[in-house]
Amino acid sequence: MKVRYVMAIIAAISISSNANAADDGEALFNKSGCTSCHGIDKKVVGPAMKDVAAKYAGDKNAQALLEKKVRSGGSGSFPNMLMPMPATPASVSDASIKTLVTWILSLK
Repeated sequence: MKVRYVMAIIAAISISSNANAADDGEALFNKSGCTSCHGIDKKVVGPAMKDVAAKYAGDKNAQALLEKKVRSGGSGSFPNMLMPMPATPASVSDASIKTLVTWILSLK
């Protein structure tokens, strides 16, 4: 009986922390300048975040790959983009980038 109670608490905390990570990721997206080049569900200068999520869905290396891409910038992942993505400023922490990428990959 106690094991079920503990498991329920752990599950609730996990769901809550995932929801918070999603909220934090969207907040970072909105306040970090990402919206000047990306929309959530439409291409602006760069691809829509939902398109990024769809492209990397099921890729076990996506989190690390996209964290590196966000940090370093680059081009070539999506054809017909107007300009390469610039590197993220050093003032943005790796933890923030991780949260942002986790949020992006959670989009449907």
